[in-house]
Amino acid sequence: MQNSFTVSASLSNDKNMKKYFLAGLVTLLPLAISVWFARFLIDFLTSPFLGLATHSLRALYVPENLIRIVSQLLILLVLFIFVLGLGFFARRFAINLLLKAGDKILHKIPLINKIYKTSKDLIQALFSGEKKSFQHVVMLRFPYEACFVLGLVARDAPQNCSASTQEDLVTIYIPTTPNPTTGFLVMRPKSDLIYLDMHTEEAIKYIVSCGVVAPPHNKEGKAE
Repeated sequence: MQNSFTVSASLSNDKNMKKYFLAGLVTLLPLAISVWFARFLIDFLTSPFLGLATHSLRALYVPENLIRIVSQLLILLVLFIFVLGLGFFARRFAINLLLKAGDKILHKIPLINKIYKTSKDLIQALFSGEKKSFQHVVMLRFPYEACFVLGLVARDAPQNCSASTQEDLVTIYIPTTPNPTTGFLVMRPKSDLIYLDMHTEEAIKYIVSCGVVAPPHNKEGKAE
């Protein structure tokens, strides 16, 4: 009887240890990933200028064990000020003209101009929120009947396409995960679409996160 109780207690302790371990892992992993990414980003931004910064600090007799940390902090501060100043001048002075000139040059390079313009227009449409396109999120059956996907309403389909099918077609962009700048362009009748009470940003976040970050639940979808 005592042996049976001991075995049962041991199994219970093992289960509790697994639960505690998994809980600790779930708590620690996001923090570890965040620290790793921050470290990677800092090294990526500061490595091109690290040699110059450390050489200058050695000339100022900064302690050797602090040189790398101080160098990275100074580089990040200078980069922040530089980007801030660049944004200020880009909005108000001649740098904006240079950016427009570079934009025109890229538009004139064969093949590159197609990729550049398409990528620019798509990214602006997805993330800027300034255009009228992609203002509605819909759910539709794709690529087969039993499967549903999220799509973004671009606009009504070209008139000759709707006329050829004798239906009111809508152009839908279906982003792929985890890169929403690639996807499928389909034309479907309005009756096939389920309009969702979901913002475009929420749909993109859901797609980019591979379905991990779910949009908040608002209202039930409705057909339009």
